[in-house]
Amino acid sequence: IKEVMKDNIELICDIAERIAFADEGEDRGVLLQDVAYSIAEHMAADVCSIYIYDEIEKMLFLRATQGLDISAVGSVKLSLEEGITGQALRELRPICVGQASKESAYKFFPGIKEEHYEAFLAVPIMRGARKIGVLVLQATECDYFKENDVSALRAIATQLATMFESVKLLKEARKGLGIEETPSIACSKDILRGRSASKGVAKGISCVLDTRVDDYDKESHPKLLGADINAFESALQLTIDQIKELQVTTSEQLADVAVLIFSAHLLILEDEQFTGRIRELIIDGVDALYAVNTVVNEYVQIFSNSTVPMIQEKILDVKDLGKRLGRNLSFNEESSSDYSGQIVAVKELLPSDILKFSAENVEGLIICSGVTSHNAIICRSLRIPMVAVSRDLFDSIPDDLPLLMDASQGIIYFDPNDEILNQYKELEKTWNILNDASDIKDIRRTSCGEVVEIMANINLLSDLEPARHFKANGIGLYRSEFPFIVRNDFPSEEEQTHIYSRLVDSMNGLPVTLRTLDIGGDKMLSYYSNVTEANPFLGMRAIRFSLQNRDIFSQQLRAFLRAGVKADARIMFPLIASVDDFLAAREIVFECMDQLEDEGVQVNRQIQLGVMMELPSAVEVAEELAAEADFLSIGSNDLVQYMLAVDRTNEQVSELYKSHHPAILRAINRIVIAAKRADKPVSICGDLATETHMIPFLLGIGLRTLSIDIGSAPAVERAVSLIDIAKAEKFSSKLLKMGKIQEIEALIQDQV
Repeated sequence: IKEVMKDNIELICDIAERIAFADEGEDRGVLLQDVAYSIAEHMAADVCSIYIYDEIEKMLFLRATQGLDISAVGSVKLSLEEGITGQALRELRPICVGQASKESAYKFFPGIKEEHYEAFLAVPIMRGARKIGVLVLQATECDYFKENDVSALRAIATQLATMFESVKLLKEARKGLGIEETPSIACSKDILRGRSASKGVAKGISCVLDTRVDDYDKESHPKLLGADINAFESALQLTIDQIKELQVTTSEQLADVAVLIFSAHLLILEDEQFTGRIRELIIDGVDALYAVNTVVNEYVQIFSNSTVPMIQEKILDVKDLGKRLGRNLSFNEESSSDYSGQIVAVKELLPSDILKFSAENVEGLIICSGVTSHNAIICRSLRIPMVAVSRDLFDSIPDDLPLLMDASQGIIYFDPNDEILNQYKELEKTWNILNDASDIKDIRRTSCGEVVEIMANINLLSDLEPARHFKANGIGLYRSEFPFIVRNDFPSEEEQTHIYSRLVDSMNGLPVTLRTLDIGGDKMLSYYSNVTEANPFLGMRAIRFSLQNRDIFSQQLRAFLRAGVKADARIMFPLIASVDDFLAAREIVFECMDQLEDEGVQVNRQIQLGVMMELPSAVEVAEELAAEADFLSIGSNDLVQYMLAVDRTNEQVSELYKSHHPAILRAINRIVIAAKRADKPVSICGDLATETHMIPFLLGIGLRTLSIDIGSAPAVERAVSLIDIAKAEKFSSKLLKMGKIQEIEALIQDQV
């Protein structure tokens, strides 16, 4: 499997290289012809044809082929109602047939030598919801293409769409003009205080990616022109090799989310406009390192000035490349080819950026924009400490200075002394003792013997090992949006099936609960621009998005139904506002079951369907939802946010976000009562479930299942083991009668 994955990556990198080297004036058909040849060779097919969809004429045109008569290029065209190729794009699904000539949809084109090929595989090329074209493979041998060929070609089609878009954006960006940036301000402070985004302690040298990278004394660097050109070429090749290796490694370790996340790096490095400009400066007498930094800054400014979000997103890529090329030019044996031993400071981060930094062994991250929940969650899953600071404080962070970052407290120490370092060594020992899993029990009980289940929240597949280590009773919440968020396009049904199968198989029969796609709010897809909203938290997010985009929703449901056929698999829908929302979502699940069974795929008709209780409107109809759903799950983070009208990512109002607000406590109690009356299971997830001082209240009102980020399991288990249910019931009863936040805080404090 590893070799197949590597082959696929090498194919895509080869295609990326061909695209990157394509001149702006070069005939697009020549480029596509090279791509068709590469795919045919890689897939061992007799024919590979690339059809491009013309959105104006509503027709598919054959633009490249390897195997058919070359005269067919440009002359063969199909409507979406014609042929197997048209059918594949019309129905937005791969079509694989053993004998094409026997199919009613088959359309024969005389004179192009197609009659020799019976096996036929057509896969649509999509960019989000936009139709780009169709990839077609053909072979003389009947029934030649198998299921693994379908999966491979789908992955290739997805990457082709991304590559086409990246090249288009890169060419548009070249038209920009560069202007000077303002150097960052030096800092003289010893301590900087920010806000915790992902807990942990990091020690390393600061690496600021948001200052100009050419701030060094040119005069102190000798100008050895011949050596400089050779040094640059060597550094360039080394950088390309490093990034390709990173791509392979990352794709193996983070298979659920890392889909060629370094492709933009390779496209920029292999772009002649980028490297050619550097060479010109070196030939003109500019030091190689200074030439690299000059061109990097020009591209940063070009990307910054763009109004296209996907171009702006490449800013960090080009800055990262400048750092890497600079390191490789420096010939410093002590310098690392990655970010080992470094704490990176950046003004803004994309989820894919975090994966890149993780792959490059970053010690910690400092960010100055507001912390989005999904970025914080990804950092926690990857065990990367992260601190958020204000923009003013960010500009005071110096480059290349020793730092100690206590991300749990949001404190950054500049050039820490031995006393501070020793204090944190002792704290680390204490933390390791407190979080030792050796005494974790398979069955958690209160002091009076009541069983409490601790389920794991899973964000990435890398969370599965800690979940097993801490003996989670199952997966109470799989945040399925992360494979969508960190990539450049929607994952296919096959890709999702693979991810969900690994998820289910790893839990060995324990329950696995998938939360369907929850995007919107602060979890936006950069490649899906159909929605622009003034207030995304109140807009097209979660189940609303899924019901509006049934193709995407159905693919996800089909994938999970396929993966969970023999497992204790459950599905729950986020941001349900009414019984009608739930019934509409449930009906689509039933339709997907019918479709799969019609295709001969076995499904589990007993799969449980649940509701995320996180809106005030859902609380008001809790009894009706409990009657219809198989289970309820209280999403405490969004419940607090929507009931109190507090954006938890907004620093200005974050103090108003209180999970112990009397309205929140009463709402949770009401949901639990509704579930009990309907004899339905109920659980709670979100930060509230890990607040140990609130666990007596949760157990006191009758909750017995907590779904948590599994790193909190030792502390939660210890809190559970100390609770007497009778006392907890009295405690919760008192809290529910209180109407003032101060009263509640005082009573909680008395219990601690």
